Amino acid sequence: MKKILLSFALIFSLTQTQAQENNIQLKGTVVDTVAQYVYLQKFHNKMFTTIDSVKVKDGNFSFKTKVKTPELYGLSVNTAQSPLYIFLEKGPISVKLNPKKYYSNSVVEGSASQDLFEAYKKSNDIEISKFITEHPASIVSAYVLYRNWSYRLTPEQITQNIALLDKNLQSSTYVKELKELAIVLDGLAIGKKAPDFTANNPDGKPVRFSENLKGYTLVDFWASWCGPCRRENPNIVAAYKEFHDKGFNIIGISLDKKKENWVKGIQDDHLDWTHVSDLLFWNSAVAKLYGVRAIPANYLVDPNGIIVARNLHGEELQTTLKSLLGNKS
Repeated sequence: MKKILLSFALIFSLTQTQAQENNIQLKGTVVDTVAQYVYLQKFHNKMFTTIDSVKVKDGNFSFKTKVKTPELYGLSVNTAQSPLYIFLEKGPISVKLNPKKYYSNSVVEGSASQDLFEAYKKSNDIEISKFITEHPASIVSAYVLYRNWSYRLTPEQITQNIALLDKNLQSSTYVKELKELAIVLDGLAIGKKAPDFTANNPDGKPVRFSENLKGYTLVDFWASWCGPCRRENPNIVAAYKEFHDKGFNIIGISLDKKKENWVKGIQDDHLDWTHVSDLLFWNSAVAKLYGVRAIPANYLVDPNGIIVARNLHGEELQTTLKSLLGNKS
């Protein structure tokens, strides 16, 4: 696999340039579906919005939309579901679009960026700095740093990896947002003051964080649609039951989109603490304030509002609370 990734390095050093507006040459067939339309979607902030659609004729479709390339887009037969992630670039691209199994059996031909992206997904031993060094001019490098690595790295590591990217990518949306993220995360280091915020609870009433800071407080980011969050919730519930009377509290910030799903998730998982949400998915203002790029995520804050830990999950949350509150009656 490493040889495959390396083989793309020369291709990208010769072909990748700064993103420009082009009329794409995108055509394909749809299989295992009776869908009548194919939707072209633009990616931003881990979300997709539809920018064009075409009618399927005899199982075929074709787009000639003017879009910025090279760049990541989505192809879908149902805008309510996640699309096929596809890197479009100048030149003819063909797609066999199969919506079954989250489009995993779809085939894209004609996009070197897509080839690199598929190779990246299949490799289990990628080191991001090495990957960027091998493909510094590829939009894929900027994307995976933004999408798959930003939440794992320190502000210093984010900045160091940005510096490895080609100058033509420095003005990309990914790099701009990564630079902003590095600044935000630097202000959220252990020992610094947790940012204050106000958001509405399920009853629509505003809740101010600083006015609900009682004892040690876990600022917990989750969503009802997030499988890992729901699997982690029993651990958080157990910690709350054991340490709440000793001075442990929680404020849950949901990245849900629909109130009914959010409220049902709270009830089903027995999350008996304060909850807030602006129901804006990844556009959540509080998530942006706290540099949250993946969930579940959390910050543990002391009674004075100082951050003492970050991303405590499973037994680590219990162990930390025991060290802070275990001897209190």
